[in-house]
Amino acid sequence: MAEKKTKTNEKTTANDMKAKVEAALDKIRPHLAADGGNVELLDVSDGTVKVKLTGACGCCPMSTMTLRYGIERMLKQEVPEIKQVVSVP
Repeated sequence: MAEKKTKTNEKTTANDMKAKVEAALDKIRPHLAADGGNVELLDVSDGTVKVKLTGACGCCPMSTMTLRYGIERMLKQEVPEIKQVVSVP
């Protein structure tokens, strides 16, 4: 029975972290949209956030810079539990 509680708590914590990440991404989206791009949250697990850059950001040669110095930096400030952000094609 304690096992079920732990799994429920872990699931809630994962959902809470995903909600925090989504809220942080909502702050970034207007800047991406200004250049015709967007970011889609795919997964959050073990401190790793998986995103997909879409629109103009998906094929932009500067997308790596946007990911590291824009998205990852902002996410780490807003959600300190985040260790890394990776882009999934």
